Amino acid sequence: MLGVGRVSRLYWATMTFAERIRALWGGKTLPQSLRHGVLGERAAKKRLQRDGMKFLTANFRSDRGEIDLVFRDGDCLVFVEVKTRTRGGWLRPAAAVNARKRRALTRCAFDYLRLLKNPPIKIRFDVVEVLLKDGAVAEVRHLPNTFTLVPPFRYG
Repeated sequence: MLGVGRVSRLYWATMTFAERIRALWGGKTLPQSLRHGVLGERAAKKRLQRDGMKFLTANFRSDRGEIDLVFRDGDCLVFVEVKTRTRGGWLRPAAAVNARKRRALTRCAFDYLRLLKNPPIKIRFDVVEVLLKDGAVAEVRHLPNTFTLVPPFRYG
């Protein structure tokens, strides 16, 4: 494993995202943007679990991208992109999920489904906006079904 150093592959597989970042940075303080991202993902996960969704995995990576969180909501598999911002601006954080990002999320979701042997299940893409104030979570907004598959992509 590149850049991991003293961390064994087995231990690496059981580490949380934050622990992996700390291991890669050699125990140094994380950059502020990464700390905010970890804080946002944690807040989003808690919110969605509180709303009754079942957590499956975090930070799923493939050669074609990364999905922040994967949940199950009834009979639907939900791929979640978390956008964390420190202050409100003219644009909502979800506006950062542009066409290029949607394509990357879609391709990565197909890689996840391929690992599951393409089950006959509904899928959807949600965005969770996390707004921070003074380094703490001020607001969490869940935007379900933010975008759908567009041609040439199809599933099911």
